[in-house]
Amino acid sequence: MANQSLDIITKVLEQSAKLVEEKVDAQLSKLNEMDEDDLERLKEKRLEALKKAQKQKQEWLSKGHGEYREISSEKDFFGEVKDSKNVVCHFYKNSTFRCKILDKHLAILAKKHVETKFIKLNVEKAPFLTERLRIKVIPTLALLLDGKTKDYVVGFSDLGNTDEFPTEMLEWRLGCADVINYSGNLMEPPTVSQRTSTKFTKVEKKTIRGRGYDSDSDSGDD
Repeated sequence: MANQSLDIITKVLEQSAKLVEEKVDAQLSKLNEMDEDDLERLKEKRLEALKKAQKQKQEWLSKGHGEYREISSEKDFFGEVKDSKNVVCHFYKNSTFRCKILDKHLAILAKKHVETKFIKLNVEKAPFLTERLRIKVIPTLALLLDGKTKDYVVGFSDLGNTDEFPTEMLEWRLGCADVINYSGNLMEPPTVSQRTSTKFTKVEKKTIRGRGYDSDSDSGDD
């Protein structure tokens, strides 16, 4: 019985290897059959894609992407959000130490993810907005898509409940909200040890001027 099972497994592996080999041969054959005109058209398509990507990047940069910036008022907030598809806004207070920790990570991610706008707003200068969004814990990140709040990162509860979380942890969390183009594995955080203490505070999509977020945490600084 053991020998028969081994023979079956061997045949399956041989068939699989043969299929892979045939697929590779077909691709190589296709490349060999390409003439100079085909190669030139392929080159032109690639150049066109590169030009399009560069144009899109320049458009993002012209709208304030690529850097982590502070905005001065609620009025500026609505203008910034309207102007960009993906926005991460850090609601902070100068007296809260954890806000300074987030500043460091957000500055790094703003340069890496040019497709997203990263801004910060002092809650003391935005009483109406923080009230409408029901922001009670500082720091809080509001994650916005097309002018709508899709998600929040409240305090550090989603980041392993530690001040020592790596930038990759925050990057993964933003990727889970689709507010950045994340290329890693969304099924788990970058480090397994941090996953056990991670919980989410996702909310339903709503307009900025609609009813805001009601945190489960107590009021005050995180």
